[in-house]
Amino acid sequence: MRIEIMTLFPEMCEAVLGGSIIGRARKAGLIEINCRQIRDYAYNKHNRVDDTPYGGGMGMVMQCEPIYRCYMAVCDEMGTKPHTIYMSPKGKIFTQERAAELSRLENIAILCGHYEGVDQRIIDRIVDEEISAGDYVLTGGEIPAMAVTDAVARMCDGVLTDNVCFMEESIYSGLLEYPHYTRPEIWEGEKVPEILLSGHHENIQKWRKQQSLEITAMRRPEMYEKYISEHPCISKKD
Repeated sequence: MRIEIMTLFPEMCEAVLGGSIIGRARKAGLIEINCRQIRDYAYNKHNRVDDTPYGGGMGMVMQCEPIYRCYMAVCDEMGTKPHTIYMSPKGKIFTQERAAELSRLENIAILCGHYEGVDQRIIDRIVDEEISAGDYVLTGGEIPAMAVTDAVARMCDGVLTDNVCFMEESIYSGLLEYPHYTRPEIWEGEKVPEILLSGHHENIQKWRKQQSLEITAMRRPEMYEKYISEHPCISKKD
């Protein structure tokens, strides 16, 4: 998979996506992620990419041309049109299900807005879908773009050592994850649950599932109800 992030702050994205699991996967050639500076495609000597909005109002709006030139450079290099996402509070809320769907694509481009956003005409011209990271306001699209990239990349083949690594995690399974414990066995007078020390793997799995059900029912009742409706063999009393 190849992901192109079009942004005014590529160094911000590189700082996050260049480390940990995603950074190692990039170095190993398992996934390609490029962070492009939109200013490099500006057509004026000051590399200006924004202007005041028509109709008045506060803030600045990113112009079409630099973004379009950046986008066309991506298309030319790929030899095809990538599935293009604009990070926007107007979009659908990003979910694990959508991350899984995107991970099956070959090429993705993500446009990060800034200031008051981008000229609507460029959205109409190049964007396939708008995605929101949640109902709150951020300075720009970089943080949501990194979240989407991380969530998608880690499900690509070979990025994690085993698919079970993400299949058993919170949200992916439809439930919140069970609690984890490690050494020491007793810390500050609190002991690890006996079941986890038993060595009985079947009982441990049952305990973990029960914990996931209880935690989800308490903290995310809407997720719990959805899970129960999709798994009729599990009664609510479980």
